Amino acid sequence: MLQLRNLAVLCSSVISKAWNLGIIQAYHSASMNTPKRYFINNLLDFQGGDDPFTQQNWFSKIQQTINIITDRQKPSVKAADGGLYVGIAGIGYMLYQVSQSPAFAGEKSRLLQKALEYIGPSLEYAERHKSDKLQKSAFLLGNAGIYAVAAAIYHAIDDKNNAERYLQEYIASASNCKPINFLRCGGDELFVGRAGYLSGILWLEKIFGKGIFPAKDVNEICRSIVESGRKYAQHYKSPCPLMFAYYDVEYLGAAHGLCAILQMLLSFHSYLQSDPRAEQDIKASVDYLLSLQTRSGNFPCATDELGNRARPESDELVHWCHGAPGVVYLMAKAYLYWKEDKYLRSCVKCGDLVWTKGLLKKGPGICHGVAGSGYVFLLLYRLTGDPKYLHRAHAFADFLYSPEFTQGARTPDSPYSLYEGLAGTVCFLVDMQMSDQAAFPFLDVF
Repeated sequence: MLQLRNLAVLCSSVISKAWNLGIIQAYHSASMNTPKRYFINNLLDFQGGDDPFTQQNWFSKIQQTINIITDRQKPSVKAADGGLYVGIAGIGYMLYQVSQSPAFAGEKSRLLQKALEYIGPSLEYAERHKSDKLQKSAFLLGNAGIYAVAAAIYHAIDDKNNAERYLQEYIASASNCKPINFLRCGGDELFVGRAGYLSGILWLEKIFGKGIFPAKDVNEICRSIVESGRKYAQHYKSPCPLMFAYYDVEYLGAAHGLCAILQMLLSFHSYLQSDPRAEQDIKASVDYLLSLQTRSGNFPCATDELGNRARPESDELVHWCHGAPGVVYLMAKAYLYWKEDKYLRSCVKCGDLVWTKGLLKKGPGICHGVAGSGYVFLLLYRLTGDPKYLHRAHAFADFLYSPEFTQGARTPDSPYSLYEGLAGTVCFLVDMQMSDQAAFPFLDVF
């Protein structure tokens, strides 16, 4: 069984091996003269007028990819390890999301029944690890995320008893992550920490309605994050008012770092309004991170890559987990909340960088793959209304099915999963059909 600590750093490691998925085949070593992390972008950028990609029929491609996933990744308790990130609960989430698309209205019942097949063993896995403090309130890598998706699926099939049961399981797990030092490895980040738990609250409120979570609990978790960040920053004399570490690394990206934590805090307006000092520290922390944006538009992975320890630009990570494709969501949220153009300018720089370096060789996923890059353009389209970004999203989606990608992409460790593999790709393709509502899973800023 995979260990959670190993899972937490999977987003920065990939094993090269053969893909035998139908749409993705073998990896061929790139020339030494080409970038090692991404394919050179020779795609046609937006020229104005009608977008030719909108005329393509993505329905059959989405169905084909779903069939590959469900044929090759069968549900089992063993396959539930890894939660939403690389476990089969993520496939359950994918099936649920597809079922909510108007384009798949005729398939809704079948998709939801299939989702139950994947969430059932995941719930059994969660029950076996119910006493594990590391998993109990973990959203992406543990029980909380499984309960959240189970509640949503049962709600969609109108099974009120089970929907309420798993919603209450989620609410009850809040008590696990309230203590400041509830995890020695660091309890504030997105995968196993408080930020992830808050992201689940935001997602569930879109399904069940505002007010289902006690405001007292939400505010207490937000206060714990702020207090934790202040204590750490003061102890280690950080120039950022709020700083956090995960396994002794001060990550800055979305996977385990500062940007996702700040984004979650910014998403709870009632908390911000109740504590002006906290809002002041959050804004100063966002501005600190903004000051680290490089000339290329990227962000360092962690504070140990600042100054003369910075990666060379040729080796920078442009991933959702580490880099601009994850930080862009914080800057978008900051722009929507404070209405300051500097945050929007940061988003645009992120988008231009992703257009240049976002055709990632690591695979098709959303954590460190092409679909994660494509989601940046869907965010910017919603944020600005500029059709250029919708064109770019379509271009990246089309590239996923190109011979260059299918013959040159590497295989993720978990090729069918939500964050590393094809399940995330499906979510991106479905969201592309609903661009006015598109959102990276569990990180909607609107």
